[in-house]
Amino acid sequence: MRYFIELQYDGAAYFGWQRQPDTATVQGTIEAKLSMLRGTPTEIVGAGRTDTGVNASFYTAHFDSDTTVDCQQLAYKLNKVLPADIAIIRIYEVEETKHARFDARQREYTYFLTPHKSPFRRYSAWHFTADINIDMMNEAAAKLLEHDDFTSFAKLNSNNMTNICHITHAEWRVESDGTLRFTIRADRFLRNMVRAIVGTLVDVGRGKYSVAEFEDIIVSRDLSRSSAGAPACGLFLSDVRY
Repeated sequence: MRYFIELQYDGAAYFGWQRQPDTATVQGTIEAKLSMLRGTPTEIVGAGRTDTGVNASFYTAHFDSDTTVDCQQLAYKLNKVLPADIAIIRIYEVEETKHARFDARQREYTYFLTPHKSPFRRYSAWHFTADINIDMMNEAAAKLLEHDDFTSFAKLNSNNMTNICHITHAEWRVESDGTLRFTIRADRFLRNMVRAIVGTLVDVGRGKYSVAEFEDIIVSRDLSRSSAGAPACGLFLSDVRY
């Protein structure tokens, strides 16, 4: 039997999602507690990797079990033993062929910039005080939907089979408190891709690049031409759709 887990986590204390030896990761932390509660080694498969310091306001994973699981009780117990920076939303049974990673049709990331210093957002937003042109950033972001090769925003030596991604939405909005919120959706993302896009779009907003130059960066397929990646703290995996 296969079970899906929906969860959230603050990534500040973890070296990303993926299990690593002798290193604190979200996957490793959940697996340890899940195995303890079930009394048997239990591996989980996540919807995808998130890097060091990246957060998730919505994340999915699955695990297999030879015995029936009381989903509500297991979710309750997991929340009791997991650290405060990981929360289980719910656990539910799915078809045995449903896969948390390979069956995901669309993923959404959200990035936050705040112009105001806040002790409560130091791990959840990029504190950025320079003047930026949101209209130009949105004009540039729209160019992402016209292309599908994002080598210019892909981390080197990531062993990607392909750098092709199909972006369906990319937009900046200003919230009531002045926070800038960037939402991007695609069928898949490359490692470090969203942070590199955000960093480069912010440089468009600062006037370092024009919209045409931003599109030239995409077309060039040259990572050295894109800007430094935005800080991990502002990035959230915010949705996974099946």
